[in-house]
Amino acid sequence: MLNKNMQTELTMRRKPVVLMSMGAQERKGHDYQVMTTKYIRPLVEHAGCVPLLAPTCFGGDDIEQYLSMVDGVYLTGAGSNIDPSLYRQENLTPEKQQDIYRDQFDLPLIHAALHMGLPVFAICRGMQEINVALGGDLHQKLYAVPGMNDHRENGDAPVEQQYADAHAIHITPNNWLAKLLGCEEINVNSLHGQGIKTLGKGVQPLAYAQDGCIEAFYLPEFSQFTLAVQWHPEWKAAQNPHSVKMFEAFGYACRVQAEQRLQRSI
Repeated sequence: MLNKNMQTELTMRRKPVVLMSMGAQERKGHDYQVMTTKYIRPLVEHAGCVPLLAPTCFGGDDIEQYLSMVDGVYLTGAGSNIDPSLYRQENLTPEKQQDIYRDQFDLPLIHAALHMGLPVFAICRGMQEINVALGGDLHQKLYAVPGMNDHRENGDAPVEQQYADAHAIHITPNNWLAKLLGCEEINVNSLHGQGIKTLGKGVQPLAYAQDGCIEAFYLPEFSQFTLAVQWHPEWKAAQNPHSVKMFEAFGYACRVQAEQRLQRSI
């Protein structure tokens, strides 16, 4: 049995482990499972966590085993859209890539992670996944909704331009995200054609774009850290103090979870 000093040393030495679900991609006739480096970098460099990349193409039978090995869940963006049948709509964008393997993995993963008390941080598609998992739905063509702006990037522009600040978001006054960032308005990039329509059960908005598009939410019914954002804070996070604060907050929550896991095992 470890004494208290040994336990403290082990806790300080062990970094939290965070699950990241991968996505499908076809290249020259071969099927790949992929994760973009830009998502991994701030998790390692600012959150101080170890990524555990989970392939989604083999189904969800092993979700509980994956979650037993991690201290948090990080749901990233992707080039694919969620299958609209999962939120009771017909597919209005059949030309867009879908990834049913990730859908079938992530939606039950979200439920399991939340009920296990694991911290959850979600970006873009990941935000939309949480909303759908909790019974909400999406605008499939946000840009075609009256009164909404076009939140898509210019696909022909250089990457640096695509990820440049596109508009401001307004954070609800006095909520915890405003306190974390130290302000109630920030500028963000914008690279999404879809957006939240009807909120899922227990979903509480934290920030809005100028046209009313929901840009951030959390789940106050759950005691652990939960944050979902529609923009891409992972892009060159080191150069954006707001992004750094969010990843640091997620990393801290995962370290607390890791310490609690260690204490339970002793």
